[in-house]
Amino acid sequence: MAKENHSSTTEFILIGFTDHPVLKNLLFLVFFAIYLITMMGNLGLVALIFMDCRLHTPMYIFLGNLALMDSCCSCAITPKMLENFFSEDRKISFNECMVQFYFLCLAETADCFLLAAMAYDRYVAICSPLQYHTMMSKKLCIQMTIGTFIASNLHSMIHAGLLLRLTFCRSNKIDHFFCDILPLYRLSCTDPYINELMIYIFSMPIQIFTIATVLISYICILFTVFKMNSKEGRGKAFSTCASHFLSVSIFYICLLMYIRPSEEGEKDIPVAIFYTIVIPLLNPFIYSLRNKEVKNVLKNIMRNHIL
Repeated sequence: MAKENHSSTTEFILIGFTDHPVLKNLLFLVFFAIYLITMMGNLGLVALIFMDCRLHTPMYIFLGNLALMDSCCSCAITPKMLENFFSEDRKISFNECMVQFYFLCLAETADCFLLAAMAYDRYVAICSPLQYHTMMSKKLCIQMTIGTFIASNLHSMIHAGLLLRLTFCRSNKIDHFFCDILPLYRLSCTDPYINELMIYIFSMPIQIFTIATVLISYICILFTVFKMNSKEGRGKAFSTCASHFLSVSIFYICLLMYIRPSEEGEKDIPVAIFYTIVIPLLNPFIYSLRNKEVKNVLKNIMRNHIL
């Protein structure tokens, strides 16, 4: 009988925004607008990079894949959240929950690797400009991109697969607006020790490796820039890195705030909103508005279509 009780949960209730029932219409409109802008911005950037051969360089190939993963993250989280604003039961099935977590984990893991790859690309471009085409060949860029998606898929499959071993009997209410791994652990009747161990074995090394790659790349870039005699050269180097540095800073600050140790039941919804919804919205604008090449390609496409 106990076994039946342990395996009885086939759906969860997402209660992330139930504290603000009066604001549900406003919140729905705000998040719906963010979702539309995010999808148009990111998929538009992917299309722009795909259509123009001038943007078929390592930096833009990484950027296109980053935009694709931001779209994936937004698609995994926002539609269900919007539906729940007007849903009476706010339910999500167990299978939907696992799929949502899988795609979120895939997108965020890929983002970590892609941001690290972009940092290395900027390091080579500024510190070894004469060797750039050798050190960052198109073949290496494609290999790094394929490696990113293989590693991200394996990482997601491991964590999603291990969630299937858990049974849930304490409650079916997830104190969040999406299926996240830590709230699910809190609802588990099975000891999640192995699951938590896998976070330390797989997730932590990914974070350490990607953060270290970004930090070392930017330390080397700073040393190279400060050695430059020309103010114009320094300005150009900083301009080249500004968009990526801003994006990576926002991403990792939010990531570290989100995964920090917290007491059971503590809500991290504001940070989660920024991490999973706002960052995918900001990235295409950060990279487009400060990038002359992207703006020139966009102007040319618009001019050609108008004429």
